[in-house]
Amino acid sequence: MNTLLTQRQPRSLLDDSQTMRKLALNHSRNKAQDHTRLMDEAAAAFRYEDCRDEMWNPEEYSLLHGTALWSQSTPSQRVLLNQLYWVAYYAQIISAEIATILLNQTAGAGLYTLEDFRPVCDTLDLESSQERAHIAAFKKVAEEVEQKVFGERVFTYPMRSMFAQTMVFADTNRIKDFWRQLQLRFYTQLSAGNAFIGCQYFTVRGIRTLNGKMVQHALSRYYMTHPDQDNAPIPSKISYFHFMDESYHFNSSGIVSHDVVKTLKAPTAFERWVSNATLAGCQRDHYHFSAAINGIFWYDPALFGAVYKVLRSPAFGLDDGGARLMLEACFAKDNDAIQASHKTHREAVASYKAYLADLSHVSGHNKEMRLMSGSGVEGYLRRNRAALARFAPGAR
Repeated sequence: MNTLLTQRQPRSLLDDSQTMRKLALNHSRNKAQDHTRLMDEAAAAFRYEDCRDEMWNPEEYSLLHGTALWSQSTPSQRVLLNQLYWVAYYAQIISAEIATILLNQTAGAGLYTLEDFRPVCDTLDLESSQERAHIAAFKKVAEEVEQKVFGERVFTYPMRSMFAQTMVFADTNRIKDFWRQLQLRFYTQLSAGNAFIGCQYFTVRGIRTLNGKMVQHALSRYYMTHPDQDNAPIPSKISYFHFMDESYHFNSSGIVSHDVVKTLKAPTAFERWVSNATLAGCQRDHYHFSAAINGIFWYDPALFGAVYKVLRSPAFGLDDGGARLMLEACFAKDNDAIQASHKTHREAVASYKAYLADLSHVSGHNKEMRLMSGSGVEGYLRRNRAALARFAPGAR
């Protein structure tokens, strides 16, 4: 121990010089390149009229890209679908970052019950501040788009607690939501007073970020390769600023969940159970894949109402019958969008397995991603066909 006084923990984080260097380097670099000011300035300058006629992402990152709707859309409708991908995608990221802000603080409280953990907690404080800027920018853009295009919310929502529902369009009901809320409240209480359980949040955060990292890198490239960056659409700039911040957040998740945790006492049976229960919950959240938005694991039957609104809007002008037929073509018949999203889902499963491979406290069920691995196209189509048969517009 690097102290003359006896402390409760058998090992000190200070004794792990390699992990301390990793923490210090990641924190200092994130602080030096912090994009909060640029994010705030971009959001303040955003006017939909200035960039409504151009894409904000690579073309394949468009709502319902690869479906019948995409193939039948005009060039201007395709531009709108590209922009709506941005709106829908970052609506989900807002939900995730609301949860991150709270769980950063509860996990930090748990870690700060031990000596020498200030470097981790300082990192989390910076990240939470950045998340608030991200949320504000995403809301500003997404809500203005929906107001101008639809005059109502479609994918966005008012600010809410993380206990409401992390996945914006999920396979859920009131009973499932109530049970999930109880589990989350129980977990936040545990993580605030237990360093090992606090660290396990970063295991979950790490795997949840892996797929986002792949998608967000692609979205950021649109700005990085834009021939006129000064006049690039502001949402693409925001995507780039967000990705740059999040790359450091992903690094800190890996350091805490794989390196910092080694300085703690071996977990008890209860602590291992809690850790594996949270990972199993992540598998449930990420079981589905979406033809509407490649890279977000939404439950498409919960999304039918939002897509129906898009189809019935003046931008697409379908009547009720036409909108229902289009829903069937997009979600109930195999197409390129379904195959592409399933491929992304398989890639996520593989990356999650690799991330968990060297963590001895993780169960075989989670290391092998047994639940997520069972999600396939045949089951996806079967669920959608059954849901479309009972679909009632107006229900979200």
